[in-house]
Amino acid sequence: MTDPDRAEDSTDTVAEPPSDDRGYGFPVALWRGLDRHRPPGVTRIQRWRSPLRGLWLTSVFGSVLLVTLPIVIVTGLLSYIAYGPQFGQAIPGDVGFLKLPTFDWPTDPSWLYRLNQGLHVGLGLILIPLVLAKLWSVIPRLFAWPPSRSIAQVIERVSLLMLVGGILFEIVTGVLNIQYDYIFGFSFYTAHYFGAWVFIAGFVVHVAIKLPRMWQGLRSRSMREVMRTSVADTRPDPYEPDGLVSEDPAPATVSRRGALALVGGGTVLIAVLTAGQTLGGWTRHSALLLPRGRTRGDGPNDFQVNRTAFAARIDPKTTGDAWRLTLGGGPTPVVLDRAALSAMPQHTAVLPIACVEGWSTTETWTGVPLRELARLAGVPNPLSARVSSLERGGAFSRATLQANQVAHPDALLALRVNGVDLSPDHGFPARIIVPALPGVHNTKWVAAIAFEAGTT
Repeated sequence: MTDPDRAEDSTDTVAEPPSDDRGYGFPVALWRGLDRHRPPGVTRIQRWRSPLRGLWLTSVFGSVLLVTLPIVIVTGLLSYIAYGPQFGQAIPGDVGFLKLPTFDWPTDPSWLYRLNQGLHVGLGLILIPLVLAKLWSVIPRLFAWPPSRSIAQVIERVSLLMLVGGILFEIVTGVLNIQYDYIFGFSFYTAHYFGAWVFIAGFVVHVAIKLPRMWQGLRSRSMREVMRTSVADTRPDPYEPDGLVSEDPAPATVSRRGALALVGGGTVLIAVLTAGQTLGGWTRHSALLLPRGRTRGDGPNDFQVNRTAFAARIDPKTTGDAWRLTLGGGPTPVVLDRAALSAMPQHTAVLPIACVEGWSTTETWTGVPLRELARLAGVPNPLSARVSSLERGGAFSRATLQANQVAHPDALLALRVNGVDLSPDHGFPARIIVPALPGVHNTKWVAAIAFEAGTT
């Protein structure tokens, strides 16, 4: 009678390695010649002996990434669109043939960008242990010699290089950006955008090539049987030419279920250490991996500050009694001081503000609706609004708002937050707050708003 706890033993048979004359495609002479002239040390490098490596484990990791990575990809591209590339304010500006179809970013629901960017950054971080586990599972293929045995394999290897190189580049630069550590010395936004397309191209080609093989791998073992198999009963997969299984596998020190638990535990841990930046509340105290936004204000202004007034080089003299707001676009400019703005009908809205790095917070904002300011400026139906800040020289010292963003009833020139005046670090004397708008375009220290006239 078969012991169910030894179900994995059905794969105990190990095939003999193939001869060097098999497995070559066109041009055969080239690949055979490469195989016979191996670089020094390549044999030692190829001594990957873990008995866990094999088609099934790699297919399990790959299937999870196949479902989750497209979410990271799509939310990243949507974030680029949310920045308004049609207004020339998304970075990079000139992307050539990689230009995306743009549309007016919605203002409802107000938490749309918060959700989008929380998924992009949070899920991207959560998947790091899974990506590393997937790379570990296929590392014998990465160092196989010859690197290819046919033209078809050359295409596969190029896609693999784009896939692995692209995802590692995106992870490393993304994590460093979250840490505010730009040691790479180039524009993160530009590099991240083009790096994403390298990864996407490799991902699509690799999936097209490997999907049937992955399906075969998933069917090669029963998940239920794997979960019931102990370390002592863990056996390697059958040897295959150019496969993932070692010719001389070592004894198992952990079972396949243990490996899955280790990777799963790693993803859960990172989720706990990151999700609080998006979820907020008491969970924010556990968000140790996302220090950006951990600078906070005082009292009712006690929430995240991404760029302080000092860092933005805001002169306190320009935000005091001498401050004036200029409204343009109409027949003549309209100039208002803060007292005049405070005397206008005020509107209060509870709105989130979300940063590209993934953190977000929800606060209660009070100020003058932008559509009322547009009417006061003599532009009742603006096509857009160009907002300028007292900040000078910053990459985001100005922003262009779409017609739907100006017209939304909760889109404000905020003067107060949580019942008190804005603090200098949160944009005093006035800042923009618009539902579902990327945080950096909710311009602080507003000096002028120019409305572009539309149809009446």
